[in-house]
Order: sequence, then structure tokens, then C-alpha cells
Amino acid sequence: MVKTYLKTLVRVFKKHYARFLSVIFMVLISVGFISGIGGAVNKIDSSMTDYYKAQNVSDFILKSTAQDGFTASDVEKARSLYGEDAVNTGMSVDVDLEIDGEKRLFRLCFEDEKRTVNLREKKDATDSDAEYAASAEEGDNKLVSLPLGTEIELDFRDILSRLAEQEGEDAPDFSMIPPAMAGMFKRRVTVTETVLSPLTFGLDGEPSYLNPADTPTPETINEANSLITLDGIIYMSVDVIPVVFGNSLLPKAGDMYIALPDRERFNAFSKGYANYIEEQESVLKSELEAEFEAITLSKNYSFYSLKSYGEKVMGLTAFLLVVFLFITGLVVQSNISRLMEEERSQIACLRTLGYNAFKIVFKYVLFVMLATGIGGVGAYFVGLGLSALIYGVFGYSFVMPPMAASMRIWFYLVAFAVIVVTALLSTFLSGARMMHEKPANLLRPKAPKSGRKVILERIPLLWNRFSFKYKSSLRNVLRYRSRFIMTLVAVAGAMGLVLAGLALLDMCLFGNFGSTSIMFLAAVIVVFAGLLTAVVIYTLTNINISEREREIATLMVLGYHDKEVAGYIYREIYINTAVGIAVGYPFGLLFIWAVFKIIDFGSLATVGWYVWLIAPFVTLLFTFLVTLILRRKIVKIDMNNSLKAIE
Repeated sequence: MVKTYLKTLVRVFKKHYARFLSVIFMVLISVGFISGIGGAVNKIDSSMTDYYKAQNVSDFILKSTAQDGFTASDVEKARSLYGEDAVNTGMSVDVDLEIDGEKRLFRLCFEDEKRTVNLREKKDATDSDAEYAASAEEGDNKLVSLPLGTEIELDFRDILSRLAEQEGEDAPDFSMIPPAMAGMFKRRVTVTETVLSPLTFGLDGEPSYLNPADTPTPETINEANSLITLDGIIYMSVDVIPVVFGNSLLPKAGDMYIALPDRERFNAFSKGYANYIEEQESVLKSELEAEFEAITLSKNYSFYSLKSYGEKVMGLTAFLLVVFLFITGLVVQSNISRLMEEERSQIACLRTLGYNAFKIVFKYVLFVMLATGIGGVGAYFVGLGLSALIYGVFGYSFVMPPMAASMRIWFYLVAFAVIVVTALLSTFLSGARMMHEKPANLLRPKAPKSGRKVILERIPLLWNRFSFKYKSSLRNVLRYRSRFIMTLVAVAGAMGLVLAGLALLDMCLFGNFGSTSIMFLAAVIVVFAGLLTAVVIYTLTNINISEREREIATLMVLGYHDKEVAGYIYREIYINTAVGIAVGYPFGLLFIWAVFKIIDFGSLATVGWYVWLIAPFVTLLFTFLVTLILRRKIVKIDMNNSLKAIE
């Protein structure tokens, strides 16, 4: 009996290998897509957190609003709170400098010699005996690249006047200074190294920090051009500032940089960290005498942009998780339940031989577990690859830190668990239903649905215009309502996903939604939705063919050519797809609205007309590829075995 049981177990896999593969690919596509998109956001989170910890980035940049800047007492209080090395001071000023004959807006940052916060990566450096050395921020899409060795002449009369203006003070009066003494206020600095600041990593420019009202919000995140942007950033020691007339003109420290000592609490995107920052800001305002504006990471344009795009991607992932898993679960459930319906006679034989219900159902459970398991393992690696690819795409908009090795697999586990539970539940329910039937009833084929008029036959004006072959195809499509509705929902859902992806892609390309990462995500949605469409149609059509082998064999015996037999099935595929596309438009409208709501950009009215035409073409293209794959299965049906089967 054991040998017989093993033979039936092997036979299930051999006979239904196409179903086995379709379940694998359904899980591979859906779970791989969801885990890849969700994992990419987690990669960004982990990578930024690791990088910011390593760079000892400032949690606070305090900008004094008092005329005297931060006093020595304020600095000491801050250091007593957070540690000597956690606090540093400096000042910054935005001035126009003439570089290569053209005036550009540069931020000059004057820093203490000992600097342990906001450490920057050195990109290039050169040995120089320059009296005054400077570090230039590495160029990007907006920042100017200053070659090593570039000499810049600074006139501190202009710089000190600009500093006074920033602090709300009267500018020093330099009009009485003799021309011969003008050189006392000038310094020639040389760029000796190129650096990359962890606080200025956006490739599309960094808005000014001077006015806190300019800090980004959800409404201005995509309007960087409306904010003040810099052409370059130069760092130099505070010792560059000339000491003239004693210390009377030496500006006070207007900036204070603080890196909170408990770096383990640092998580670039967590709510816990945001609450911690809010708490510490209250402490600083109560302890320091000077009035100040606190610039935190949430007010850093580069950081905020990356975080904002990450949140949009995460929101899209949560939405797509529901849609993809609903379609996948629906098709997998149909696949497994109908497989067991086909195995009615084998189940009856095993029951007659004395096998208990557990052993009978177990082989189908094993079938499901192996298929979903193989698909799940493959999906994990697809997700890893997709996450790495999306992370790399973010590099087109940001200077991304090295990608963290760790990966949170929450999305992967949720998606995979839903599929496994759905498939196993379907198997157990189908098995339980059959275990309650008598073996004699299971040995008899399930009675076909009684023939009756389909809805189109009740419209003679329309029905009479169809030829016989189309009438036959329409009857087959509409005869089994539950099967037709399930196919309709699956194809319509996939079509809706294609529409949503194309609409989002259209917004990125032609709607001035300037995010390469979101544009790439839109392309990924279209590709995976198309693949899902192909697997859905393949799976449902393959089931249809398997259930109708006797019918197809009869057509062959009656003299139908291969082309005619294939066309008999193809017409049904394309009718199902066409109706699915039509119903997919309302789904698409809903999905597009939801996607635009999540990303807080775009509207249905702005979607290009061509999107509504391209989406059905994409769906039909994948359907056509499926028909090519299934042609061999149709024309290679064994007529003798099929006609000998009991009906």
C-alpha cells in the first residue's frame, strides 16, 4: 500500500507539473515584488542610520537669533549636558563669490579646529603649503565642483557686513579705513580637499538654512526650485577670519552643532527618535540663555526629501501588497481546489483501499507546500535583487551611503504567509468536502452544469449576428459563472495595476514629478503587473484546457485542424481578456486615485490620454505570449486517452 501511495504521489506532480510551475511563478512574482519594494525602504532606513552613526552627524544645528550669538556659558552648558566632544561651534554666511569670472552664491562655513560632529568623507585631497586651506563640498547636479588648488580671494569687509546683516546688527563702517589698510581684510584661501557632508547629500541642490520658513514641507518637497539654493559650500577654519582692531570685529559663534551621545537611540526614520529630538529640544531651550532656531534632520532638505520619497514608496508598497496578494490568492485557491476536483476518482480509489483522510489530503498539501516553498525561496532572492536595484536608483537623486548588509523581511514574511495560508486553507477545505462524499459518488464524474441560455442569447438582435464558432465560445465563457467572474476579477485587477503604473510613470515623465526613484518604481509596477497578468491567464487557461481535454479531443476526431482547435480555446482566452480589460478600467481609476493620494501628487485629470490606450495593449501583449506557450499543450492532447476517460 505504501508503494501504491507513493506512486499516486509522484503521479500528481508529473500530471500537474504545469499547475505546480504556475503556483511557483505566482508566488515568485507577487512575494518577490512586495518584499523587494518594501525591503528597499528598509535598506534606506538601515543604511542611513548606520552611516549617520559612523559620521557622528549632528542631531541639532542651533542657529542663534541673538545679536551676540552663543555665549561661552551657553556652549559650556551644552557640553555639560551632552559631553565635550558632542558640541561644536561655528558660523556660516552666504556670499556671492566670483568663480571663473562668474558670480555664484556660496556658503562659507567657519569651524573650530577641533571638530568631532558632522564628520565628512574626504573624496580628494592634495598636499599643499597654502597659508589658508579650505574644503569644498563635492559637486552634484546643482553644486559647483571646485578643483583642487582653486584659489579664492575673500574680502572680509563684505563677509563681516553680511554676517552682521544675518544677526540683525548694523554693518561695520569700513568707509573710514584707508585704502592702504584694505589688505588687512583680505585672505586668499586654497581648496586642498573635496569633501562630502552627510547633511548635504541631495544631488538637486540644498536650500538655505537661513530662514526656518524655508524648511521643506509635504507641499514644497517637489518644489526645490522655489526655495533658496546654493551653488557651493566651502568649509574653513575660523582662524581665517582676520583679527582687526583687537576682537571688536570678530563675529560671535552663531551656530552650535550637537550630536546626542546616545547613538543607539538614533534611527533615521523612527518615531521614537523624533520624540527623543523633540524632548531634547525642550531641554536646550530651557537651559540655554541665547534664543535660537533648532534645525533638526526633519528640517534638512536632503534628509527630508529622501525620507519623504521613502514614505511614498512604503505607502505604495502597502497598497500594492493588498492588490497583488488578493489576485495571487484568488488564482492559487482556484488552482488547488480545481486540481482536487480533477483527482476525484483517484481520491475515491484511495479511500476504497482504506487510506485515511489525512494521508489522502497530505499529498495535495505536500504539492502546495513544495510549490509555494520553492516560489517563496525564489521570491526572497528576487526581493533582495529588486531592493538593491531600487536602492541604486535612489543614487540618481541622492549621494547614497554604502548599502547596509542587514535586511528586514517583514514584508516578505507577511506576503509569503498570506499565500501559504490561502493555499493550505483551500486544500484542506477542498479535501474536507471530498472526504464527506461517498467513494461511489467520487468515482462518478461531477455532473456538468445543465445547458441553458446565456444572457446574450436573450438579445436576439445581437446574438443572431454571431457565427457558430463565436456562439460556441461565448456559451463556454458564460456557462460557468463563478469561473468567469474569478477570471474577470483577476484580469481586471492586473489591468488596473498596469494602468496605475503607467499613470504614475506618466506623472514622473511629463508631470514634473522629479523623482527618478518613483519613476523607476512605476516602471517596475508595470512590468510585474504585466507578468502577473501573463501568469494569471496562463494558470486559468491551463486549468480550463485540463478540464476539457475530452471536448478538445472530440474536435480533433471530428477533423478540426490544429489551427482551428487552438482557435477554439484562443477565442475564449481573448473574450475573457477583453471583458477583463473593460472591467479593468474602473479598477484602474480606483488604483490611480489611490496611488496619487498616497504620493500626494497628480490627479486623474492630468493623466495622458495615451495611458488609457497603452494599458490594454500591454495586457493583450502578455495574453498573446501566453497563447503561444499554450498552443503546444492544446494540439498535443492524446485523443485516445482523453476519449477513453469516463464522463
